[in-house]
Amino acid sequence: MVAHVLRLRIALLFGALRGNHLTRTIFGLLGIVAATVIVCIAVLSLADATTAVARTVIVLGGAAVFLAFLVGPMLTGAIDQLDPRRFAAFGVDERRMPWILALASLISVPSFALMAVTTCVTIVGIRLGVPVYAAVLAGVIGLLTFVLAARVGMAISASWLPERRSRELTALFTLAIVVVAFPVAVFLASLEWQGSVPVAVAAATTIVGATPVAAPVGLLFALAAGDTAGAWISGLVAAATLAAITAAWVWLVRRMLTTTERPVTARERTGLGWFGLLPSNAFGAIAARSLVYWLRDRRYIVNIVVVPVAGVLTVFPLLVAGVPFEVAVLVPVPVMALFFGWLPHNDIAYDSTAFWVHVASGVRGLPDRFGRLIPVFLVAVPALAIAVPVTLALTGDWRLLLPLSGLAVCLFFAGLGLSSVVSVIAPYAVSRPGDSPFQQPQRAASRGAFGQAGVFVGAILLAVPTIWLFSLAVLEGGEHAWTAFWVGVGTGIGVLLVGTAIGGRIFEHSGERLMEFVETA
Repeated sequence: MVAHVLRLRIALLFGALRGNHLTRTIFGLLGIVAATVIVCIAVLSLADATTAVARTVIVLGGAAVFLAFLVGPMLTGAIDQLDPRRFAAFGVDERRMPWILALASLISVPSFALMAVTTCVTIVGIRLGVPVYAAVLAGVIGLLTFVLAARVGMAISASWLPERRSRELTALFTLAIVVVAFPVAVFLASLEWQGSVPVAVAAATTIVGATPVAAPVGLLFALAAGDTAGAWISGLVAAATLAAITAAWVWLVRRMLTTTERPVTARERTGLGWFGLLPSNAFGAIAARSLVYWLRDRRYIVNIVVVPVAGVLTVFPLLVAGVPFEVAVLVPVPVMALFFGWLPHNDIAYDSTAFWVHVASGVRGLPDRFGRLIPVFLVAVPALAIAVPVTLALTGDWRLLLPLSGLAVCLFFAGLGLSSVVSVIAPYAVSRPGDSPFQQPQRAASRGAFGQAGVFVGAILLAVPTIWLFSLAVLEGGEHAWTAFWVGVGTGIGVLLVGTAIGGRIFEHSGERLMEFVETA
């Protein structure tokens, strides 16, 4: 069976060179080969750099590769030529099949590219002083972990995700590329370390190297740096990660070989957009409906566009007033985070009369509150992920990576938590669906101003400790970086959870009042 599957895998590999798409296949292979050669040359060049620089670049790159191998198949909907279900009709041994398929998966173009890059990383580790046996062991663990992660991603995609990906999921994949690739490109382009890695970046690299996404390379460069404790931690995490992924792969193969899926018609698979991608429950339905509104309704789109513009425009008055550029450029990120958290403070009013669906279906409070926040997350997280490294590149002070991130998380999450309460307590009239987003509606009362100001001022007040710690990090150095980060993250998450819980309870008891509001506003 092993030899048969391996011959089948090789035949499939060469079979790709035949057919109507030969030209496209050849150009694709040439592109992969060229990219692999470029990456290998770049990796080998790090052997002449300091251990700290090589560790930072390769550990962060290894984490990105692991996530690409695991999540990529789920998002792209790639067809698995070695899908275990294709062998179910031949009475195969379900105990041996996981190992046979794992071995066969090594014979593929992505696996060959990964082997080449892994070999180069191993060579760099040896040249930086890592014992040969330890470097080879770390490389083998990393290679097996990444390959099995791809197999697990393929199996999950085949078992639980639709066979045909919609435009919405493709958009999410593109969004993920923007979030990961753009900041990394800006980050690497701005590296003028001269052999000395900023403290915050080095600390972040150490943490990432001890996580499952980059533990094998973390082990390799902890040994290169002489960090015995870090090497033990990364080694144990790498071994545990490989064991967990192996166990998941074995379980998935056995399940796929012994489980018969219910036939699903093409009508069920396609045509539902976001509703077909998100969970089939109240949270998924509300999140899908909100995503449709946010991506198609001009009133929401204007809000999305205005926030980054408003953040950037804050720099110019400060520069005119004489504020140093290094200080003024730090303002847009907190302003954007604050505005993003403020956006859903009147979300129910934008529903207009469609809100009756929530009332008639008896939706619980928490699914409604969290479902409405999903579009804001999908817009704000990429925007802030791009804005933070751009800001640090402009200031040249990478020590502020952690405190600036903590402040952004605090303002954003605190704003979302307060918005979850205010949107059910003090909604106010907005332009009707189809009207111009700049049209000013008539208001019977002015209570909406209190809700807007409440979210704005409340988020700032709740972030005061984080703002103070961020200021200390700017003025005194990086010793306050971690404190600012954890205080900001803790405050933001706490306010978000409390705010959604309170807003959910109020929502459940205010259906009649809110329905009356949307009918008359």
